[in-house]
Amino acid sequence: MQSDTPPERPPGTRLTSFVNDGLTFDVLDEGPLDGTPIVLLHGFPQTAAQWSRLTPFLHERGYRTIAPDQRGYSPGARPRGRYAYRISALAGDTAALITTLGNQPVHLVGHDWGSTVAWATAARHPDLVRTLTSVSVPHPMAFARSLVRSSQALRTCYMALFQVPWIPEVVLSAAFRAAGSAGDTGLRRRAAALSGFDDEQFGRVRRDIVDGGALHYALNWYRAMPIVDRRRAGQKVSAPTTHVSSTRDVFIARKGAQLTAEYVTGPFGHEILDATHWVPEERPAELAAIIHARAGTAG
Repeated sequence: MQSDTPPERPPGTRLTSFVNDGLTFDVLDEGPLDGTPIVLLHGFPQTAAQWSRLTPFLHERGYRTIAPDQRGYSPGARPRGRYAYRISALAGDTAALITTLGNQPVHLVGHDWGSTVAWATAARHPDLVRTLTSVSVPHPMAFARSLVRSSQALRTCYMALFQVPWIPEVVLSAAFRAAGSAGDTGLRRRAAALSGFDDEQFGRVRRDIVDGGALHYALNWYRAMPIVDRRRAGQKVSAPTTHVSSTRDVFIARKGAQLTAEYVTGPFGHEILDATHWVPEERPAELAAIIHARAGTAG
């Protein structure tokens, strides 16, 4: 049974896990304990480790970073069935994490699917979010509108394929194991060209997602996409917000970023970096500066 008021963490201690909806989530809590908290939400197919190149730049600026392994990724948070992965449940997990930290608003950052969760959290729990930095994936309604106004539908046609039971698990497991091996360098180059991943990222996905047993549950995020609360899909965000897009993102069209400003009522900025979809790994210093600049607007 979901708790409406998760227990707060005593000040001056590291958070290694939190509980919500009967599930236990692993957390990476790093940087100065007395620093201003930034919550980082990873995307697919990654874990909290995706932020490892970014967080040192935030720690240098005095921030404390809290990065959870989200629902389906943490071994103790893998419910069965796609319904458990609807966006309201994912945003509820983030709200529970923030409440556990001390029930004070935080700077929230999300990349890829983590960006979608961050948008939903900021819209549904505005009292918990001081600022929002979304990376790669725009506001959900802007994304939906871009499907019929740009190349977005073609870029994300794989989402329809992910609805098929079990076949995506088999195909992706084989692909990541092959690309993550040290054998066929030609295959690795082709896989890198298609995905944008480097060798370290391939190895991490193979270890944490494929071999770690998270792939099926991570795909349930896609399978839960049709479970939409249409009344809340277009909710606007009042927190000061920066959206970060990149010039070489093969998965996300520009149109969604252009439409996103319409769904933010607070101060809004749009930053464009020269990178593939994997901005936190490729441009960590620049992204940290953008997050810091937005956090500074909150006082």
